[in-house]
Amino acid sequence: MKIIECPRDAWQGYQPFIPTDKKVQYLNTLLQVGFDTIDFGSFVSAKAMPQVSDTEVVVRQLDLSGTNTRLLAIVANERGAQQACQFEQITYLGYPFSISETFQLRNTNATIEESVGRVEAIQRLCRQHGKELVIYISMGFGNPYGDAWDAGIALHWVKQLAALGIRTFSLADTVGVASMNDIQTVFSQLISSRPDLEFGAHFHTTPAGWRAKVAAAYEAGCRRFDGALFGYGGCPMAQDELVGNMPTENLLDFVQENQELIALDYEALAEAKRLFSKLVGT
Repeated sequence: MKIIECPRDAWQGYQPFIPTDKKVQYLNTLLQVGFDTIDFGSFVSAKAMPQVSDTEVVVRQLDLSGTNTRLLAIVANERGAQQACQFEQITYLGYPFSISETFQLRNTNATIEESVGRVEAIQRLCRQHGKELVIYISMGFGNPYGDAWDAGIALHWVKQLAALGIRTFSLADTVGVASMNDIQTVFSQLISSRPDLEFGAHFHTTPAGWRAKVAAAYEAGCRRFDGALFGYGGCPMAQDELVGNMPTENLLDFVQENQELIALDYEALAEAKRLFSKLVGT
């Protein structure tokens, strides 16, 4: 299994502003833990997401020596991608592609069709600069807005975007509405039909609902999971404070229960948890 730790998703909606030096200290500790990837920041509008407005300053101070962990940054348009591509430290750019028209407009101020054009432009930049583009299929298991959804819609958009040369997709249960049946159906069909692609799960969940979601995706063949320490955060653009991120601690329990091999430094993990508790006052 791959664990992608997502401090960006944990703190992007948090107030007040976390000092940049504190973020750097925390991220440098996370880099010692041994996660596959850290989703560390966003190159997006400072007005929309003030908490991540210092991403460019943060990335310059991260210490990647002695670690195999890669960095991922979220971008919402070509301008953000151009900024992110200037940094050799960043391996992955992530773009939130919603299959809910309402949420795509709310999250990136673009329609779904306009987002296809953005993805094309971002993918060109990634190829020019040696980056890889990860597409987050937002509202991948349904939405609260009444927009049409079924598994076929998710499969359709993955097929369309994969035709651009994108090889990694993370299906996001953005507001925690996914049923176990839908999770199994979507992942089973995607993984069986496109073995050339990598599929991940970015689940937002209530404290009681995490295990069933992870198990459903795992049984369908998913081996890439996003998490955030303590399950902190979620998507502020979705306006649902009751649904947080998938707790990384729970994912690690699941890893052990299923005898998956992930080499982590648990002393560094304990220190990271201590630092994060101080950052957000948990």
